Amino acid sequence: MKTLYDQSVVNEVLTRLDQLTPQSQPVWGKMNVSQMLAHCSIFQDLALGNRTETRSWLGLLVGKFASPIFFNDKPLPKNMSTLLVMDLPDHEDFIIEKEHLKQKLLTFQQNGPDKCSSHPHPFFGRLTPEQWGKGVYKHVDHHLKQFNA
Repeated sequence: MKTLYDQSVVNEVLTRLDQLTPQSQPVWGKMNVSQMLAHCSIFQDLALGNRTETRSWLGLLVGKFASPIFFNDKPLPKNMSTLLVMDLPDHEDFIIEKEHLKQKLLTFQQNGPDKCSSHPHPFFGRLTPEQWGKGVYKHVDHHLKQFNA
């Protein structure tokens, strides 16, 4: 499974991000392209330890059992619900959000596993650095596919 600790994987993601434009339309889901970028950026903040969120009650009940869907090579299901804390207004700035996400992806890769968040994921709970690396890739890959990138 791909991980964002691998520079070649980060380069692939950055290339795919550069395919997006403010006019990019989703194949599924409700987010516009700027919201998606901001959403992915928030997820990066969680992985970097720059943001923490309270565990959801649903995550406390089933997060550990659901985690295998996040840490395998199968694509995430389309129209999967998101954490409420990650819902965003529709006025995000595309250029700013894209640049923020790119910088956070590079920081995550450059920091490596030793500087990964030790805070629990709001749904899945405690993750190893390896799980964060795979999970953040799978998350951003899912949303890039959402916009045909």
